[in-house]
Amino acid sequence: MSDSVQVPVVGEAFPAFTLMDAAGQAHSLSDFAGRYVVLYVYPKDDTPGCTREACDFRDNALLREHGAAILGVSADDADSHARFAEKFSLPFPLLSDPGAAFLRSIGSYGTKNMYGKVTEGIKRQTFLIGPDGRLVKSWLAVKVEGHADHVAAAIEKDRAAKGVQ
Repeated sequence: MSDSVQVPVVGEAFPAFTLMDAAGQAHSLSDFAGRYVVLYVYPKDDTPGCTREACDFRDNALLREHGAAILGVSADDADSHARFAEKFSLPFPLLSDPGAAFLRSIGSYGTKNMYGKVTEGIKRQTFLIGPDGRLVKSWLAVKVEGHADHVAAAIEKDRAAKGVQ
């Protein structure tokens, strides 16, 4: 993986990745060809905002209806992901990016402002990747409240624009 940052651009192919889940299974973007992929980046397992976001994705009926693959990714290790997923019955993979190399490469790690304090870390972001592997929409400064609904609405809008029922 290169150290260069290439923030994904809407309409372009999303950068390929292969990351491991809590069970040690590899997940690659290519595994989900033909489906919408919601790749949501979050700072830390089992923290209030990250828990709310994960549970909202878990509970969103429209995302399920559209057959979207939901993938959470953070720098937390497999054990942390396993505990978090079990505690909140998360039915989707939580992917580990130890050292945040992939997250850095897509601009999801860097300077952020939390409550007026500037820090370095993982930025809460979401990328909606279309069935063709191209970026449909990105949210680069996610507000958790209502976010899963916004992602589902973006899928509906994209499907309508493409004439898909």
